[in-house]
Amino acid sequence: MAHPKRRQSSTRRDKRRTHYKAEVPQLAKDATSGEMHLYHRAHWHEGKLYYRGKVVMEKAVETTEEN
Repeated sequence: MAHPKRRQSSTRRDKRRTHYKAEVPQLAKDATSGEMHLYHRAHWHEGKLYYRGKVVMEKAVETTEEN
């Protein structure tokens, strides 16, 4: 098994880790609803599911009956 002969310094470790950065997600504005959403993702707006500017699905309204 390969083992390091000496402990790696924190500076060396941190230099290696500098390339991992948090990225801001890209947002798009929907043409129909004007809502901001993530690219290539469906999004809900006023009870409707939109994808690429088209309504894909509508939220089912639950009815409660009282006896």
